[in-house]
Amino acid sequence: MTVLDSTEDKVNGFEVGGVDYVTKPIQHKEVLARVTTHLRIRDLTHKLQKTNQALSRANQKILTLNERLKAENLRMQAELDVARRLQQMVLPTTEELERVEGLDIACFMEPADEVGGDYYDVLEHDGRIKIGIGDVTGHGLESGVLMIMVQMAVRTLLVSKVSPPETFLNILNRAVYENLQRMNLKKNLTLSLLDYQKGQLCVTGQHEEVLVVRQGGKIERIDTLELDFMIGVIPDTADYVTRQEISLQPGEGVVLYTDGITEARNSDNQLFGLERLCEIVSRNWHLRSHEIQQAVIEDVRQHIGTQKVSDDITLLIIKQKSVQAEKP
Repeated sequence: MTVLDSTEDKVNGFEVGGVDYVTKPIQHKEVLARVTTHLRIRDLTHKLQKTNQALSRANQKILTLNERLKAENLRMQAELDVARRLQQMVLPTTEELERVEGLDIACFMEPADEVGGDYYDVLEHDGRIKIGIGDVTGHGLESGVLMIMVQMAVRTLLVSKVSPPETFLNILNRAVYENLQRMNLKKNLTLSLLDYQKGQLCVTGQHEEVLVVRQGGKIERIDTLELDFMIGVIPDTADYVTRQEISLQPGEGVVLYTDGITEARNSDNQLFGLERLCEIVSRNWHLRSHEIQQAVIEDVRQHIGTQKVSDDITLLIIKQKSVQAEKP
């Protein structure tokens, strides 16, 4: 408060740090209002400082959590990379498929995620050929681990000469079920196994329909729903396992697939469908297995277009070679 009331005096007062300027004679109501306002500003300033300090601490926590999240993402990505490599390593090689006597085989698998839940294999031991295809529920690391587990179990039982096919599949189911219980995983899979010998196929296990392709591309659809129960759901499936026998002539064969093909959707949300798969296979059956596989996959990709692939895609084309094709 001062008697100096010129504009220059007021400016000088503010320049040296004043926050208000009251000239005499004093108006008590005015001074009280000014003091009340300054007290309110002080309180608000203190609150703002406390809020800023709290925000700073929260921001620091967020930065720390982000660093931890980055480290965790790197760790998880490394685990997924390992699982993906392991999954690819246990798949049959082209050289193995070419050595299978009497059959022309082409296989394709593309996971929707880093680690897929689809399973397929072609194994040969002491003249016995075991072909498998399955679909684990879900995707990701856990589904990939279950896929690897199933592959190893199938190979072990084949090498151990476990038979008949019904017993083979029931033992496989029990092993998978008990491992899933130990790991506390809510997973299971559909699985069909095919035993091939000299033109005869024995199919066991529940999965998608098996497409039997006859001479001229005529297709017979084999429903596998009644051939078993899903793997890993109950400990004993002995009462559910049955078989379907199929005889193949030279030039005939089977097509195995997962629902990632038949349920692939385009931009109009339309399914690729089993009928379209049958049409493409029938039209191209005169070609070699790998050419038929390429034709199917190209058609699926064309159907999907720019849509994101939402499920693993797996396809096996298996043709019995003609006598001429088997000759050197």
